[in-house]
Amino acid sequence: MSKYALVGDVGGTNARLALCEVETGLISQVTTYSTSEHASLEAVIRLFLQDRAQEVKDGCIAIACPITEDWVEMTNHDWAFSTQALKTSLGFGHLEIINDFTAVSMAIPMLTENDVLQFGGGAAVKDKPIAVYGAGTGLGVAHLVHVDRRWVSLPGEGGHVDLAPNSIEEDMILQVLREELGHVSAERVLSGSGLVNLYRAIVKADKRVPENLKPKDVTERALADSCTDCRRALSLFCVLMGRFGGNLALNLGTFGGVYIAGGIVPRFLEFFKASGFRAAFEDKGRFRDYVHNIPVYMITHDQPGLLGAGAHLRQTLGRVL
Repeated sequence: MSKYALVGDVGGTNARLALCEVETGLISQVTTYSTSEHASLEAVIRLFLQDRAQEVKDGCIAIACPITEDWVEMTNHDWAFSTQALKTSLGFGHLEIINDFTAVSMAIPMLTENDVLQFGGGAAVKDKPIAVYGAGTGLGVAHLVHVDRRWVSLPGEGGHVDLAPNSIEEDMILQVLREELGHVSAERVLSGSGLVNLYRAIVKADKRVPENLKPKDVTERALADSCTDCRRALSLFCVLMGRFGGNLALNLGTFGGVYIAGGIVPRFLEFFKASGFRAAFEDKGRFRDYVHNIPVYMITHDQPGLLGAGAHLRQTLGRVL
């Protein structure tokens, strides 16, 4: 068996590829490619491998789209391919294409205390179920369970569950967004565009006309305290992140912890720390005590997708994580 395997984390804008040491899980030689500048995933993989001296015959690529059959079509890009055909063309002995949040969840057993920040709760209970979610372009969700010395990721499309408001203000937001969108999922408020949706709904509920803002505008104005509506939107975003995380904790009894990934929250970390996030996470009525000790962590590792793709592949190849 080769000492190294190929791992990847592919989104609509960038494809990140790296080598993973099969025995240790160490990630190295991380290289980022613009997806718009290359015709296919295979072309990017070949470009990456041609400059590497090591023999690579195994791979695992995480992609931001549902993975159900052999044929893969990216959600936010035009790359599409057959996994089997790609494996054959590359001459690999083993190749897996997995969902991006499958990869993020599989990274969690590999994280150290230096790779996370904790937001309340007690200590994680070893080998108990774990939840992971993250707001970015969309809202990704997965769970992770430990079964017979193996970690099993339970991916899905949990970001598209119905938005569940739990206050008068949240009811008001839901009413405005329902008139605009019809079905209002959690992703409609917990994402980059969700921040804008929250801002717009707050303004429209007050019978005013919202500005045409982008997500970074909302965040920057909120942090500068130069726009009350933007600050309310960001505050509400944090609260809804807490409510949603608490729901995930209830679903599977995630005493192994709830983990936040994604690119949005780190942009306003100090604001998030001081927000109503944790109070909303625990605001579960009769089950407040049930979730009170469940820890929430924000992943600070810079490449959880690559780390998790490597962990998934290593476990498939017989390693114990």
